[in-house]
Amino acid sequence: MESTGNWIVDILNYTLSFWSDALRTIWDVLTTSPQNFRGGTVWRVMSGIQGGLKGIAYALLVLFFLVGVVRTTTNFAEIKRPEVALKLFIRFAVAKAVVTYSMDLMTGVYRIVQGILTSISGHAGSFITDGARVPDAIQQKIMECSFLDSIPLWIVSVIGALLICVLSFVMILTVYSRFFKLFMYTAVAPVPLSSFAGEGTSQVGRQFLKSYAGVCLQGAVIIIACIIFSVVAETPTVATGGDATSLVWSWLLQTIFYFLVLVGAVKMSDRVVKEMIGF
Repeated sequence: MESTGNWIVDILNYTLSFWSDALRTIWDVLTTSPQNFRGGTVWRVMSGIQGGLKGIAYALLVLFFLVGVVRTTTNFAEIKRPEVALKLFIRFAVAKAVVTYSMDLMTGVYRIVQGILTSISGHAGSFITDGARVPDAIQQKIMECSFLDSIPLWIVSVIGALLICVLSFVMILTVYSRFFKLFMYTAVAPVPLSSFAGEGTSQVGRQFLKSYAGVCLQGAVIIIACIIFSVVAETPTVATGGDATSLVWSWLLQTIFYFLVLVGAVKMSDRVVKEMIGF
């Protein structure tokens, strides 16, 4: 971003540019598949971990199946009944297939949610504002200030810039944290999914899939929050009367308030998803 010749305006402009870069980073992370993240290196490691855990998952599969048989049958004579034996066989076969193809199951759920995210962004457009800058009315007021009057403006600008930078880092960390959860869920998937073998333990597998779907849906909630922010931030209310310091304070407080709301929405995206899907 080119310098305006006024260091207060430049501080604010560079801060808004930094915020735009943060939004761009968020967009890149949300639209990148785990398989392509960092060239796919992390995904290959997680795939190796998942493959190594399948041996343990198969052992747990047999254990959960036997526990389920004991809990659901009063005596072993019932197992000889064709309908009971068929039911147990189907449960075991389905559970084994879920563990065997756990990677395909996890990536399938992710693709479905990613399709929702793509559809949302396609209808609403990108939430990244290129070339974000201080409104012309505020810039004009700042440039008209004398050296003494610019001192409080400098203090206000530096405080606002630091706060916006901190909020940017918090938002980026939250989005990256959500992305890393996807890797963690995928890596350990065979173990909790093996619980489907037992009727009494299948709740563990269902809860695991619901939690994973919730982490995936966080991306859609974050996208919507950013789109709402971009629409609101494009039409700021800028006062024209009063001294420069009060005007800058008013504009900065309004801008920071919107930033706080957005960061709060991003931080609470997991809670919003839990309320949506009821867990």
